[in-house]
Amino acid sequence: MNEKKVLLKKINRLLIKQFGIPKRQSPLPKPIDTLIATILSQNTNDNNSYRAYIQLKNYVKKWEELKSIKRSTIEKLIRIGGLAKQKSVAIKNLINQLSINNDLQLNLVNKLNNEEAIDYLTKFDGVGVKTASCVLLFSLDRNVCPADTHVHRTLNRIGIVNEKTPDKTFFTLNKILPDGIAHSLHTNLIRLGREICKPTKPLCSICSLKKICQYSDKNFDIKINSTQKSFMLLDNV
Repeated sequence: MNEKKVLLKKINRLLIKQFGIPKRQSPLPKPIDTLIATILSQNTNDNNSYRAYIQLKNYVKKWEELKSIKRSTIEKLIRIGGLAKQKSVAIKNLINQLSINNDLQLNLVNKLNNEEAIDYLTKFDGVGVKTASCVLLFSLDRNVCPADTHVHRTLNRIGIVNEKTPDKTFFTLNKILPDGIAHSLHTNLIRLGREICKPTKPLCSICSLKKICQYSDKNFDIKINSTQKSFMLLDNV
């Protein structure tokens, strides 16, 4: 077996030991729901993107109703999520294009393999590789691991990939991804990136991957109470 596949399995086990097994939504959301939700999640936090999604979803009974709603109205409904003009254009165009193809439920994607599905979805304006891969993972339960900034940063630091962009990380990673670990690995790598493997001053001393991580600027900052005759060790290696 590929050496990095073995390492990815070990990384997944260690992250589960540290963070637990991530829960999955049940039942799985429809592909169109995930697609719109992921568009709204771009460049904002989870809370604001969720509020934008709920406001938009509550405004209509079915997504196809967005065809007859002004783009400016969509923009107002999702403003809390940021980049409202760009996202409203993407959502409006998406609904219009899917309506032309009579495929608002994205049934075609079910018939495509992962590579074909990514290629198909990214042809829609405003839908990138990460957004498309989220549809495959979260709605279709495919063994596909999306690569956002956290996944990209952590996997490059660990040494699994050596890529300049999240999209390149995605394609390299998914060529060697072991079966059955995509959801737990993706979700826990995001948590790792948010809580421990931060862009600056990563908390390497509490990371479960510190022994296998290849990051050259590991930061171990251990502080012990001076009244206990202890010390501070700052070791950048």
